[in-house]
Amino acid sequence: MKRKGNLFQQVISIENLILADQKARKGKSKQYGVKAHDLHREENILLLHKLLQEKGYKTSAYSTFSVFEPKERLVYSLPYYPDRIVHHAIMNILEPLFVSTFTSDTYSCIKGMGIGAAFRRLKKSLKDKEGTRYCLKLDIKKFYPSVDHDILKELLRRKIKDKDLLWSLDEIIASAPGIPIGNYLSQYFANFYLCYFDHWIKEELKVKYYFRYADDIVILSDNKPFLHGILAAIKRYLNEELNLQVKDNYQVFPVASRGIDFIGYKFYHTHILLRKSIKKNFARMLKKRKNKASIAGYMGWAKHADTKNLIKKLKVYEEVQ
Repeated sequence: MKRKGNLFQQVISIENLILADQKARKGKSKQYGVKAHDLHREENILLLHKLLQEKGYKTSAYSTFSVFEPKERLVYSLPYYPDRIVHHAIMNILEPLFVSTFTSDTYSCIKGMGIGAAFRRLKKSLKDKEGTRYCLKLDIKKFYPSVDHDILKELLRRKIKDKDLLWSLDEIIASAPGIPIGNYLSQYFANFYLCYFDHWIKEELKVKYYFRYADDIVILSDNKPFLHGILAAIKRYLNEELNLQVKDNYQVFPVASRGIDFIGYKFYHTHILLRKSIKKNFARMLKKRKNKASIAGYMGWAKHADTKNLIKKLKVYEEVQ
């Protein structure tokens, strides 16, 4: 596999730092960090270029907060300047390289390969009723906090040979345990950490129906024992190659009777429903803090599923016409 070099100078160029600043501020122009940066914008960009050139850049201190939907997670936050600009500057150059390593079954954080793409692909696959009779569903135990820094650095060195860029990536990786949720770079690091696993699933195990959204994995087959064998192989691979563990709540089950709970929906061969927790949150929002923006957001989820009765029951259809 050919490795890429001569990338760091592209990352730290004044032009790329300006572009990164433009991208990082989208939707955030009123935030304090952006406003403070804008007081000395040109000087800050020049100073950041110099810091990176001389390897004087160091990741700032994180602030953290907890979110509780869909489950409790600790989210990390960095200052706008210099850190968010640095992350965007790196991804301006590295995004094509990362995306080139992903399989067509990898979703999340990839342009054109988000929830909508995963939804359409799984829906289409379920048309093969015989070939998708059974489902193996699993996720990885504490995936983001459990990513092994040494393994991630080794994987990056399979694709990148630019020592200066590797220095900057190593510094960012070492700045927090595992992969910190909330970092712009983290979503790409997470997908990259599992991309060789994806290739192993598709190319070595020859799995036809495979879907991964972050660390949430769905595999379909016409053979239940085959899926149990795949599960055992996955456990070994994740443990031995990536120092990860499969959560104990994995399931192998008939699709027709259980449905596949994935990316916010419940998929069956004949129909698709909204996930129960999303329906409850929709109803709760309507009862407590109804507003057009929130209704439109939930309707965006609902319109792809078989939810006419739900919408009628919640009496919101007329409100968003």
